[in-house]
Amino acid sequence: MRQFQLTNQLRQYSRLTILFFLFLFSPSIWAQSSSPISSTPSSTSFSETDEIIRAARFDDLRTIKQFAEQDGDVNLAERDRGETLLMISVREQSQKVFDYLITHPKIQLDQRSKNGDTAIMLAAYLEQKETVQRLIEAGAQVNQAGWTALHYAAVVGRLDIVEMLIARFAYIDAETPNKTTPLMLAARRGEINVVKFLIAEGADISLKNMLGWTAYDFAVESERRDIAALLQDLMQEKAKEHK
Repeated sequence: MRQFQLTNQLRQYSRLTILFFLFLFSPSIWAQSSSPISSTPSSTSFSETDEIIRAARFDDLRTIKQFAEQDGDVNLAERDRGETLLMISVREQSQKVFDYLITHPKIQLDQRSKNGDTAIMLAAYLEQKETVQRLIEAGAQVNQAGWTALHYAAVVGRLDIVEMLIARFAYIDAETPNKTTPLMLAARRGEINVVKFLIAEGADISLKNMLGWTAYDFAVESERRDIAALLQDLMQEKAKEHK
């Protein structure tokens, strides 16, 4: 009976987590918006704001520079998601605009969008290794409360970006609001190389999220047998050490 109840709980949680990940990482979240607005009070009209947002999307450096030289807010954000010009340049790979903004003295590298993302988090999710590196070198923070760039790099399975973030002192056991760690996400997604690296770097396999799930539970639920076996062996070894 207990096993049957646990199976039902796993299935129920599986449905919930699948819906959660589909919502969180749906392409529609990153879809373009046509209704931008500044994140801070300014005299910029909606029509002018729309023009500046469009310039960031289409790598129109001339318009962006002219706007900035006229004391325009280089941290201007679109209305719907609150993504800044810098974030838009990352998402759209507007390289000239990105190069200009990242070195602007008034740029706020860690300004968040409405869902809490920063430019470096977006770059990690979009698997833009060079962009992540340049943001770090410019002073972007790799650690923050809640979701981090390391979570996103683990989700998409980019070991090289994970390695870069850890080398820059990203907190390896960072927790989302429901206490999910990068290791748990990598285990659920079947990213065994990321899992092995995180463990080798000291990730805590015994941590649990708010539902009481460990990385092992995530691996079992998503049928990642190789990762589940690896984590089970490590847990057994750890248990023996404490006897």
